[in-house]
Amino acid sequence: MNTSAFIAGRIAFNKQQSFSRFIIRLAIAATTISVAAMLLTIAFTNGFQYAVAQKMFSFSGHIRVQHFEPNKVDIAEELPIAKNDTVLQVLRANQNIKTIQAFATKYAVIKGNESFEGVLLKGVEKNYDFSNLDGFLQNGRWLNFPDSGYSSEINLSSYTAKQLKLKVNDKVVTYFIQPDGSRRARPMTVAGIFKTGVEDYDKLNAIVDLRLIQRLNSWNENQIGGYEIFVKDYQRIDTVNSMIFEKLPNTWNSRTITEIYGNIFEWLNLQDNTVAIVLVIMTIVAVLNLITCLIILLLERTRMVGVLKAIGTSDWSIQKIFLYYGAVITVSGIIMGNCFGLLIYWLQQRYGFITLPEEAYFISKAAVKLEWWHIAVVNAGTFLVCFLILMVPTFIIKRIQPVRAIMFR
Repeated sequence: MNTSAFIAGRIAFNKQQSFSRFIIRLAIAATTISVAAMLLTIAFTNGFQYAVAQKMFSFSGHIRVQHFEPNKVDIAEELPIAKNDTVLQVLRANQNIKTIQAFATKYAVIKGNESFEGVLLKGVEKNYDFSNLDGFLQNGRWLNFPDSGYSSEINLSSYTAKQLKLKVNDKVVTYFIQPDGSRRARPMTVAGIFKTGVEDYDKLNAIVDLRLIQRLNSWNENQIGGYEIFVKDYQRIDTVNSMIFEKLPNTWNSRTITEIYGNIFEWLNLQDNTVAIVLVIMTIVAVLNLITCLIILLLERTRMVGVLKAIGTSDWSIQKIFLYYGAVITVSGIIMGNCFGLLIYWLQQRYGFITLPEEAYFISKAAVKLEWWHIAVVNAGTFLVCFLILMVPTFIIKRIQPVRAIMFR
């Protein structure tokens, strides 16, 4: 066995109570906390960004194709576009695209039992994939679509239902203001109540049959407000959007949801700054902890260093003793930090014991998400930085004089 490693092991792992053992254990504990904190910060931030983004995508798709309106407000009703089989064939041929769904929107006022509430009705077709929204359904069911005519059912958000004091199967009257200023009313039945947790959605949106909106707008069955497109990999939506835009007619436009709801996604991206700050702070804590630990151990073992120098041991061999100290602390801290951090990660993923105020954060339970490379980067980065910094205090050994070190008390 290497002499330096043998001496370091005898000092670090001897069974006798000593100040060295206490300092080493304290340093391992601090490194453990630093590594666990870095992993959990990444897990909670990524989980939060992913969970909120998926809520936005689930309700609105990844990309929207609509009539080109440069001055249109994002939540305004759309000008109609005609279904284009050539464009649909091009879109369906794109292997990055998962589903393409037609929609249209129209403002309405719903009369409840005691009050009125303004909403934006989102009309969808019979083949609409409600599986993306199943996690949001609180009571009842999604719309039923008759073979002819249009469905007289409506899905309301929990916010709207609460404001109007409505529940599943209640009858409501929905009023529509036509372009000529006239008012049209339609009796409807509440089929189900949903809650996305995104305040901007829940306060505004309701879901109805697309054919109802077509009839109210005097559109033919071939006219729609636009297409919602879901892609297979949401991280490629900008690339897919560029590919789509090139294939569209001149009067059509495509925009990503990250662009339409830019304020929300910019807020999500700001969370990356939090991750960077925490990682830097935790790395500094781990580094300072190791430097302090080694300096204390070096002072405690000054006489040992003097004796080793007196019998002809080289400075580098003595330095390696303390480098082994640092390696033991760093590796032990990394292993224990991974175990502790991943345990919290698993418990939160399974039981969701950490909760959040949904009205502020859009989710009721803190979401976690880690990739294998996150763990690898944290571990490798921690070890590399700590090992390089560990070289600093060991240079003190070169300045120690054997005679004074042996007499050191």
